[in-house]
Amino acid sequence: MSCSSSASEDEDEGFDSYRKGGYHAVRVGDSFSGGRYIAQRKLGWGEFSTVWLAYDTRSSGYVALKIQKSAPQFAQAALHEIVVLSAIADGDSSNSKYVVRLIDHFKHTGPNGQHLCMVLEFLGDSLLRLIKHNHYKGLELNKVREICKCVLTCLDYLHRGLGIIHTDLKLENILLLSTINATKDPVRSGTTPILERPEGNPNGGVTMNIIEKKLKQRARRAAARISGRRSSMGGVGGTTKSNRSLDGIDLRCKVVDFGNACWADKQFAQEIQTRQYRSPEVILQSGYSFSADMWSFACIVFELAIGEMMFTPKGGEGFSEDEDHLAMMMELLGKIPRKIAIGGARSKDYFDRHGDLKRIRRLKYGCLDKLLVDKHRFSEIDAHEFTEFLGPLLDFEPEKRPTAEQCLQHPWLNFKNLKQTEVKSESGVEKVNVGMSKLQISVGK
Repeated sequence: MSCSSSASEDEDEGFDSYRKGGYHAVRVGDSFSGGRYIAQRKLGWGEFSTVWLAYDTRSSGYVALKIQKSAPQFAQAALHEIVVLSAIADGDSSNSKYVVRLIDHFKHTGPNGQHLCMVLEFLGDSLLRLIKHNHYKGLELNKVREICKCVLTCLDYLHRGLGIIHTDLKLENILLLSTINATKDPVRSGTTPILERPEGNPNGGVTMNIIEKKLKQRARRAAARISGRRSSMGGVGGTTKSNRSLDGIDLRCKVVDFGNACWADKQFAQEIQTRQYRSPEVILQSGYSFSADMWSFACIVFELAIGEMMFTPKGGEGFSEDEDHLAMMMELLGKIPRKIAIGGARSKDYFDRHGDLKRIRRLKYGCLDKLLVDKHRFSEIDAHEFTEFLGPLLDFEPEKRPTAEQCLQHPWLNFKNLKQTEVKSESGVEKVNVGMSKLQISVGK
């Protein structure tokens, strides 16, 4: 969990984790670090911590206050993240590398123990929230390019400048610089900071907050069921949601959550990355480096352009989730070269000596550009150009994947499509895309 403005609306951390070694119970108006930071509202939570919007009385600005659980293993994880974030901040004095900025850190003692706290810059919604806002529709390719440039600038800095592998790139760990909804941004909305604890029950804040949220969740679920019934009867709820306009939303973004990051020459774990963004070398345990981040980046780019994940593996009868994941990769990208398939510590779990999957024998091979055209309605030109950028990042041989620095120079990333021209056809309105391969430039004498 990092410094996002997007608190989860569907679930909460549960009251049971507020115990010795667990979360610190925070109430609006609570002060930290000798009164410098005042809690305003909860932004979200994670397995290790809760994150609060706080007001910094010294700088007169808003920050994200990340409060770690107090048990030793969580404190150790926080110390590691502080070391990584400090190194990142030290090398980015201009704050121009699109990576979250650590402002301060300190210890706070409460009834559940001593908690390590990190003060981070306040950022906006995650890219996952952006996709949800757009009804899980793909973004315009020019908007995808804007986001790619920010993420690649960060990765180039981490990889080439610092030797750091993020290891957990995904939509949730990339945050916009501002919120989608201006009313949720304390600066843009002109929110007056809370400087003291509101009157009321001094001990019931956390409990009541969770109870109220559960009641609201039940009400939302009931409303959703009613809407679903109306939809099945042909009511208003059955209308198809169209793309929302993203005009006016600042798409600049920063990479966050470095709790699992490591230096390339000092790795801590063999299994890294969230499942859907995991690279083949990590599944096979054949060693990983910066190129593992580039695989995850490619999965993110696909998800932004399409609105759905590239790979969503599931275990089945007689085969594991890992094996299904490898099968999905091959069906889309082609057969894994034998030397890669049998070269990992776990290769024998999935492949025979010929490099064929042991338990999933019948694969339906396709290709990325055909998928984009047939299923996702890309023009052939857009599909070809997009695949030229994305395809090399999904090479099964990690050393063949382009670096972030090389990606930043790619023609697709630096090409601005001419504005789509709309022409009327007999069936309605048809969009005509002008791609690089058909762009003609006339040069005068």
